[in-house]
Amino acid sequence: MVALRTVFIAGAGIGGLTAALALATKGFRVVVLEKAERLEEVGAGLQLSPNASRILIDLGLKPRLTARAVVPEAISIMSARAGGEIMRLPLGEAATRAAGAPYWVIHRADLQAALAAEVMAHPDIELRLGCPFEDAASHARGLTVVQRSGDHRKQDLALALIGADGVWSSVRHHLFPQMRAQFSGLIAWRGTLEARQLPRELAAARVQLWMGPDAHLVVYPISAGRQINVVAVVPGTWNRPGWSTEGSAAELMEAFAPPRWPGPARMMLNAVDSWRKWALFGVPEGGDWAEGPMALLGDAAHAMLPFAAQGAGMAIEDAAVLAKTLSEARPDGPADVAAALKAYAKLRRPRVAQVQRTARGQGRIYHLTGPLALARDLAIKALGPARLFKRQSWIYDWRM
Repeated sequence: MVALRTVFIAGAGIGGLTAALALATKGFRVVVLEKAERLEEVGAGLQLSPNASRILIDLGLKPRLTARAVVPEAISIMSARAGGEIMRLPLGEAATRAAGAPYWVIHRADLQAALAAEVMAHPDIELRLGCPFEDAASHARGLTVVQRSGDHRKQDLALALIGADGVWSSVRHHLFPQMRAQFSGLIAWRGTLEARQLPRELAAARVQLWMGPDAHLVVYPISAGRQINVVAVVPGTWNRPGWSTEGSAAELMEAFAPPRWPGPARMMLNAVDSWRKWALFGVPEGGDWAEGPMALLGDAAHAMLPFAAQGAGMAIEDAAVLAKTLSEARPDGPADVAAALKAYAKLRRPRVAQVQRTARGQGRIYHLTGPLALARDLAIKALGPARLFKRQSWIYDWRM
C-alpha cells in the first residue's frame, strides 16, 4: 500500500521542506501540510555553516542556492566598547575547501523558495498549501492524519507524522500539551537596506557581529550581495507571538544611543527605513520529541536563541538524521516506526541541547558591560582567529 510508505510533514518551513526532500531521497512518499495559502517571505537572513550546507548540497540544492547565497570573506567580531573590530575570522573559498562545504549567508525567503522549488519538482512529494494539520490517531494499520482544506476535513492513512511546524507547533501541542515555548526576555529587530547605501567597508562581504552593553547587532549581505541584512537584539517585555510586527526605529535607537555605541554601528541602524520585530521564544531542553508514529523536528522540538547561528542548521541536521534513521529501520508496522522515531530523537537530543546551551552562553557574553566587556574583548584577542575558529569545529565539522 502507498500509505505504508507515506510520511506526512506538518509545516513547509526550512526543516519541513528539507525533511521532505531527505525522506523522498530514501524512497518514501511525502505529503507536506502547510496552513498558509502561499509561501511568503518571513523572518530575517540566516547563516548556514558547513554542517548544514553540505546536507543541502547532498540533496541537490547547490545550483539553486549558489545563485542566491553569499560566501562571506570573514566573520568580523566588533566591540562597541572598543569602537570597532577586535578579531577577524577568515572564511571565503579557503574555508570552504577546508570544511568540504561552504559557509553561506542567505535570506530565509530565498532558502525556502529554493527548497520549495526542489520539492515541487519531485514526483514523490506533494505540497498542500492552505491545508493545516488538525488531528492524528494511531491504530493497528498505522496512522490517520486529519487536515483541513477550506471547509472540508480530509483524512489520510500514513506511516508517520512529523511536526515541523515551528515554535508554536500544533503537532507538539497535540502530542505534548505540557511542552510550551517560553519567552526569553529578548526581542530581535530586523531590517534590510541596499548595499550601495553604506560605505564600502561596512557593506563588505562579511558577517559583522557587534557586541555591546545589553544589546548586540549582526550584519551581513544577502540576496547575492545586493542587500544588507541587519538584526539587532535587545531586552524587553513585549512578547507577542509571531515573526513580523512593525517596530519603531526611535524605540530601537534608544538601545544603541551614544556614547555606548559607536558611529559605524549607528550608521547601519539609521540606514534601515523600516523595522520588523519578533519576540525570541525557546523550547526548553529535555522534553519528548517522539510518541508512537509521530515526532517533532526543528523549532517544534527545540526552538533556540539565534546566538550560535544554528537554528536552521539544527533543523536541517534533524531532517537528514530522521530520514536516515527511518529508512534504515525498514519499518513495516507501527512498532517499527515508533522505535525508529525514538532512535532519531535519542541521536539528536544531546547535540541539540549542547547547541542550545552554547547559544544562551554566547548571548550573555555579547551583552556584557563595563569591566566584564573589557575582559571579554581582551580574551578574544588573546585567543586569536585559529583557536577561536577551532572552538566552533564541533558544530561545523558534524557529519552523519
